[in-house]
Amino acid sequence: MVNWDWLTSSHWVMLGLLLGFAIAHSGLAALRPWGERKIGARLYRVFFALVSIPLATILIIYFFNHRYDGLILWQVQNVPGISVLVWIMSAISFLFLYPATFNLLEIAAIQKPQVHLYETGIIRITRHPQMVGQVIWCIAHTLWVGTSFTLVTSLGLIAHHLFAVWHGDRRLYQRYGEAFVAVKERTSIIPFLAIFDGRQTLKWQEFLRPAYLGVLGFVLLFWWGHPWLILATARINW
Repeated sequence: MVNWDWLTSSHWVMLGLLLGFAIAHSGLAALRPWGERKIGARLYRVFFALVSIPLATILIIYFFNHRYDGLILWQVQNVPGISVLVWIMSAISFLFLYPATFNLLEIAAIQKPQVHLYETGIIRITRHPQMVGQVIWCIAHTLWVGTSFTLVTSLGLIAHHLFAVWHGDRRLYQRYGEAFVAVKERTSIIPFLAIFDGRQTLKWQEFLRPAYLGVLGFVLLFWWGHPWLILATARINW
């Protein structure tokens, strides 16, 4: 008889939290044209943030507090080089998760938020950098923690971002039509594929932007504050 004692309730809670975040995040993204007509682009951006940020914060705290729940699938934290590898992969993941193609002033609603059709910078590598960054982050952290809870969390996050690939392309097509089709033909979802097959060419000067230095600074700050973050979340008993 199979022993399922390792399948703790936290696995299901995390899946429920991920589903709730996905519905809220993707649902609000889909409703953006309607919402902006009703209350304006800036106010809708603020509303989007007020819903998404608390849900994301809950996910992060719950993950940190339960990451070692369930079955231990492997233990590699003492293997030489694994720590460095995980940190390198995490740093790379943030460069994809928070690409400098997004206008920070629009994200903060200081400038009027708009839907852009980009084909520069990191978009030359992959049309969906956030999905790629999330996959890299999930691989790194699942490798490091090695538990069934972390694996379930990673699979849920990846599933959400794979859906976002379809959802994002659909929304861009609805807004830009044939212009997006042209960009889609010149870019790829799989990293570097469009470059390898000649549809795209990297232009390194496009990466020499202050925003990329800001992402690098964030990675260094996160590395410095990571032990404190774990300690702070551990004090919240969820």
